[in-house]
Amino acid sequence: MSRVIKLNRAGTLISASLLLIVSAATVVQTQPKNAKRLAEATKEAQKAADVFTEIMNVPDRAIPQKLLDNARAIAVFPGVIKAGFIVGGRAGDGVISRRVRGGWSAPAFFNLAGGSVGLQIGASKTDFVLLFMNDEALAGLLKDKFEIGGEGSVAAGPVGRSTSATTDALLKAQIISYSRSKGLFAGLELKGTVISPDNDDNLAVYGMKADQVLSSSQPWTPAKMPAGVRVFPRTLSRYSPVG
Repeated sequence: MSRVIKLNRAGTLISASLLLIVSAATVVQTQPKNAKRLAEATKEAQKAADVFTEIMNVPDRAIPQKLLDNARAIAVFPGVIKAGFIVGGRAGDGVISRRVRGGWSAPAFFNLAGGSVGLQIGASKTDFVLLFMNDEALAGLLKDKFEIGGEGSVAAGPVGRSTSATTDALLKAQIISYSRSKGLFAGLELKGTVISPDNDDNLAVYGMKADQVLSSSQPWTPAKMPAGVRVFPRTLSRYSPVG
């Protein structure tokens, strides 16, 4: 009987040891993967901050302050690639922060994709800036995917300090969109493009999905954000402070 007990104990110890080894191996594999994603996410946040800064540093061609201050969330998709012949498409990655009490939220990571038809030859890179102007537009972001011009009405945004930002189209639009290509920054009515969360990156950086990152109940402060991604909300605060 005692021999059976000893054998059972030995078997339990062996099983526990194997479980620890497997767990340790899993952690070792996961950590480098998450570290790589965090490094990539940091670069993405920095690129988005740089694009926004460059655009806003040309006041006569920048986003009007009134629109910026009324935006509930701001998205920046740097270097979106558009390529094709006859039938083309666009694809890119970017970040979105929402306005929260005292500032802007940590940036959630999203993908942008969409198709277009027309005579297209070659490839080009374009920066996109999207202003989400109301709660309905924000609610769309929290879904699995959000089609601009489908679920969310969109209008091309005006540029410059003296431009009126009170036209009917702008007041009714859920999203105001801009693009910058080859140095030219202008409003663009970006229809048919789908925005979807990149939750592989969101989970790696925050341990939560995009809808949780952008939740109104999430108590974001700079200290609660990973250091590498703080640059984007800090950049937004520089141009549209929140009291």
